[in-house]
Amino acid sequence: MADVAQAVGRASLPPAPTVEEARELADRHGLRALSERPPLHRYVSDLWQRRSFLWTLSSAESYAKNEANHLGQLWSVLNPALLIASYYLIFGLLLGTRGGIENFVGFLGIGVVMFAFTSSVVTRGAKAITGKISLVRTLHFPRALLPISVTLTEFLASIPAFGLLFVLMFATGERPDWEWLLFPVAVAMQGLALVGFAFIAARLVNASQDIANLIPVVVRLLRYVSGVFFPVVHYVQGAPVVVQEVLTMQPFALMLTTGRQSLLNGEPVVLSDWLIMAAWAVGAAGVGLVVFWQAEMRYGRG
Repeated sequence: MADVAQAVGRASLPPAPTVEEARELADRHGLRALSERPPLHRYVSDLWQRRSFLWTLSSAESYAKNEANHLGQLWSVLNPALLIASYYLIFGLLLGTRGGIENFVGFLGIGVVMFAFTSSVVTRGAKAITGKISLVRTLHFPRALLPISVTLTEFLASIPAFGLLFVLMFATGERPDWEWLLFPVAVAMQGLALVGFAFIAARLVNASQDIANLIPVVVRLLRYVSGVFFPVVHYVQGAPVVVQEVLTMQPFALMLTTGRQSLLNGEPVVLSDWLIMAAWAVGAAGVGLVVFWQAEMRYGRG
């Protein structure tokens, strides 16, 4: 009787789907093999669908950065304030690198705060995959969420420092003008460009972790050629025109230039600078995403 019941049960089961039928069923419900790289448009759609996860991860990590300190989130303001004071002592008083800038404290403050955002994103973004390898190997999600999360985390952590800049502007004699409304635009373009560079750095470091040792060297070099402590234009006047254009129009310098043009009354807004920076931002984000997406199935392996 048991054999008869099993035979009847097997007879009542529907036939197993063919490979083509199974693939069509998976496509209909948005499923795909874990070893398959999704098309770029679907990849971007997956990123958007996981925006809640992105926000939760980024906001939690941002808050946790100073949670263990006795002064807590106050360090988000104290750190940049102490850096500005230290660099002013060195470059403003001891070395005298003002380069004809009237409000050198404001000029320096904008450079220090905005480049700190750049430095944090590039340094941490390079290890976005290798630093969370257990998460990458455990959960299935678009890996691009991790470099984006690094950028968003550092942006949230930098908000108090950005607020400090407005206080510094008042303290150094600057007065509100319509250009101040452009500062969030400058920061947005900076963040968009940085997420693109984080994509590229994360892929490179995932391919070879030795590259991670070069990232701090690159960031240190950028700190000095992007005009954090002194106006690049003033110090490249005697250089060939090509060198001047490269140093002043490279994205890391333009990030600071647009920020300064928006907050400093002595720095007029130059439309071409903003348009070039916008092109850098969109181009870096787009190219970086494609470069990162092409290696999607290699992350977490090996």
